[in-house]
Amino acid sequence: MKILMVGLGGIGQRHVRNLRALLGSDVDILAYRVRRLSQTITDQLSIEAAVEVEEKYNLHVYYDLDEALEQKPEAVFICNPSSLHMPIAIKAARAGCHLFIEKPLSHNEEQVQDLIDLIESQHLVSLVGYQMRFHPCLRRLHSLLQQQAVGRVLAVRAEVGEFLPGWHKYEDYRQIYASRQELGGGVILTQIHELDYIYWLFGLPKRIFALGGHLSNLEINVEDTASILMEYIVKGRQMPVHLHQDFVQRPPSRTCQIIGDEGKILVDLHALTVNVFDGRGSLTEANSYEGFQRNQLFLDELKHFLECLQGKTAPLVTVRDGAQSLRMALAAKESLATGQLTELMRQPS
Repeated sequence: MKILMVGLGGIGQRHVRNLRALLGSDVDILAYRVRRLSQTITDQLSIEAAVEVEEKYNLHVYYDLDEALEQKPEAVFICNPSSLHMPIAIKAARAGCHLFIEKPLSHNEEQVQDLIDLIESQHLVSLVGYQMRFHPCLRRLHSLLQQQAVGRVLAVRAEVGEFLPGWHKYEDYRQIYASRQELGGGVILTQIHELDYIYWLFGLPKRIFALGGHLSNLEINVEDTASILMEYIVKGRQMPVHLHQDFVQRPPSRTCQIIGDEGKILVDLHALTVNVFDGRGSLTEANSYEGFQRNQLFLDELKHFLECLQGKTAPLVTVRDGAQSLRMALAAKESLATGQLTELMRQPS
């Protein structure tokens, strides 16, 4: 198998490590380089001293994308900044390559439909990198909702907050894509995993309202705080979903609370717990995934993609799916900018 990597930052190198771990020498890994940084990043997001990434993982490097695509890779992993995803993805799809695209799909909706049309007309495999879909806590939550474990859902509260300067110890936080508007940064797009799992659980909301902005002293030119209220209509009844996102919390927080008319579900993604309470407030189910390692999310996601390439299963998150969570994020950003409700009309599938 031959795979082309576009982008060798933290997430790109993680995928390379995992490809080598799963496939060893059975995969030929090519890399299209632009910045040409040689540092090797570890699982702990630190720099491995005096080790060059190209040598460590035996990468065949190209500095021209057309030349790299002429090598006929079976799949292309697009791991560069969000604002650069679409041109690479479209060129790779035209070359007949299957696509793994890191989240978010893009920073706007330009060319997204063109990419969807290309993928579907050429029967290509596409997967958007929402590894949280493989998280045991969220999978249990999805199952509980399918079982209507707490009856009819009345309201949802989700939160994700972490301190941006603490993300990557090996680089200046002011220079990473999450901090820069021109690269598709900002808390709404960068922490889009929550919007994706809300879409996975409940579909598209009817409308969105968001407050927030650049509220902290962080030296960035994007929003660092967002409070997003989404209106769902389920069987003729309103169901509000609230999502809080920020780049400032210490210690970090990542939770989801489902309030039903027969109980509630509390999910803590840092504590790795899912607790279910009945209508009397009694704990009826306690799930703990203590010891679960974060890299397992990426390994499971990669195994899934490889199975998709082999025709064994269908992609869990296609580019068409990724376009929907992107619509939600862009609607929230529009509301944040205008101070108005943003309508999200359902598009035909």
